[in-house]
Amino acid sequence: MGKQRVLSGVQPTGNLHLGNYLGAIRNWVEIQSQYENYFCVVDLHAITAPHTPATLAQDTYTIAALYLACGIDLQHSTIFIQSHVSAHAELTWLLNCITPLNWLEDMIQFKEKAIRQGENVNVGLLDYPVLMAADILLYDADKVPVGEDQKQHLELTRDIAARVNHQFGKEKEPVLKLPEPLIRKEGARVMSLTDGTKKMSKSDPSELSRINLLDPPDAIVKKIKKCKTDPMRGLVFDDPERPECNNLLTLYQLLSGKTKEAVAAECQEMGWGQFKPLLTETTVEALKPIQEQYKEIMGDRTHLESVLKEGREKAAAIANTTLNRVKTAFGYSLPL
Repeated sequence: MGKQRVLSGVQPTGNLHLGNYLGAIRNWVEIQSQYENYFCVVDLHAITAPHTPATLAQDTYTIAALYLACGIDLQHSTIFIQSHVSAHAELTWLLNCITPLNWLEDMIQFKEKAIRQGENVNVGLLDYPVLMAADILLYDADKVPVGEDQKQHLELTRDIAARVNHQFGKEKEPVLKLPEPLIRKEGARVMSLTDGTKKMSKSDPSELSRINLLDPPDAIVKKIKKCKTDPMRGLVFDDPERPECNNLLTLYQLLSGKTKEAVAAECQEMGWGQFKPLLTETTVEALKPIQEQYKEIMGDRTHLESVLKEGREKAAAIANTTLNRVKTAFGYSLPL
């Protein structure tokens, strides 16, 4: 048997930050040799919220380049852009037509984002989980790396696939493979620098809330200097009364490569005036090789485009096979 297949992706809205890297991409890099990986830049998802057309294409290339700069290895992984494979949009429509509306209205992320968008909420935001299901199901993915906030979306993907199989498949010939979650290892949930109870997010209006992978050292110094702390001396993990303390210690642990026990011992007597410079230096050094590699990749646009062209061809070959299988099961005739 060959390796199991993994599918995941990131939106090209804003810059990748430490939450994206430590919560997802670094884990992809660490386990990529164990799987056959397809990592896409999900630019179709990016327009479910207001976006800037003038920067969408460049942002998309930036994310692809950062995948490579962070260590995604083309020997084990395929990188492609979602909108370059039209099967994503086509399968979404087919799945829309068998997905009950109330399934989508019950999605927690839709409810939260709809409140923020108010009267501007669009159908795409409601339909986002079906597009995500199409992304996963097109590649017969065995595993999907998910965090706590995406578990509900993967459950919906499995429900949609099961519904297709029940209505259009045969007992021993399912139309779609049901994917399993690949749960991120503990400790990779990175919180906002301005509020330790909220996830670090690209959508947060405050740039001070996150450290981006491409932030220069002076920006990192400023953000860590201004990040929210508490008045207590002595830094400890896992105190529910000190969420910012736990978050900053976790960042230091993950970026330094030290164990939780070693960091706890090192920092237990520290004040913030001593710890913040330590975290700043560690962050700058951890991001330096990624930033250098990114500059090199973006300096050779022809190579990056060739990587994405090859990725599109490999992805489309698999996606179109799955799409045709679904269309046949639905009763469509395929083009000759």
